[in-house]
Amino acid sequence: QVQLVESGGDLVQPGGSLRLSCAASGRLFRFYDMGWFRQAPGKQRELVASIRAGRTTNYADSVKGRFTISRDDTKNTVYLQMNSLKPDDTAVYYCNTISTNWVWGQGTQVIVSS
Repeated sequence: QVQLVESGGDLVQPGGSLRLSCAASGRLFRFYDMGWFRQAPGKQRELVASIRAGRTTNYADSVKGRFTISRDDTKNTVYLQMNSLKPDDTAVYYCNTISTNWVWGQGTQVIVSS
């Protein structure tokens, strides 16, 4: 069973930046299309950024131009660079395959507040 471990979340002021990391166990990571999801209190989990095995990226309108997803298949890791953070970005962030094939990790908390 693949394990996902997210890290990098923190308390940050509006306008600040964070870089999230997600490390996956398993040997077939490079074949999977990966995504970053987030869940804010009282809301459903949503996909905010994705990167396909071929490196094509897509973003939710709410983060386009501010977030950048990338991956390092040699490290089985996917990253999310988050710039110009807003209070609405406050959520627990998770990674998974786009099809959410794997068991969810514990997530990493991002709080954007002054």
